[in-house]
Amino acid sequence: MAKSSSSRSTWGLFLLRLVIGWVFLSEGILKFLDPHSLGVGRFAKIGIPYPHISAPFVGAVEILCGAALILGIRTSLVAVPLLIDISVAIVTTKWPMLKHQGFWSAMHESRVDLCMFFGLVAILLLGPGSFSVDSR
Repeated sequence: MAKSSSSRSTWGLFLLRLVIGWVFLSEGILKFLDPHSLGVGRFAKIGIPYPHISAPFVGAVEILCGAALILGIRTSLVAVPLLIDISVAIVTTKWPMLKHQGFWSAMHESRVDLCMFFGLVAILLLGPGSFSVDSR
């Protein structure tokens, strides 16, 4: 039973790192591929200061930290900037919805961001798992 539980935890943590890392990695790449809608233009629209600097910086952080998270490299270290990233995303894009669209609409629009946030918290609490460079 202990071996089965350990194996399930190993796979569970790997899949959690994979999906969360993939979302950050792909979103970071998209900030460069579609800067008007997802990078500099979006940052300017929502009022992020210095969008020509902050959007590429955030995109690079998402790419590097997302890839490191997938591989399990310095997992606890890379989870911190990603937590900051997703927290800023929630505060700047989802909290304003509470005022304008109401609680349930805001919750609907926040579902991925909240899963990303709490998934990162889980990774910080549980560690990277056995299928990671960190465990080698």
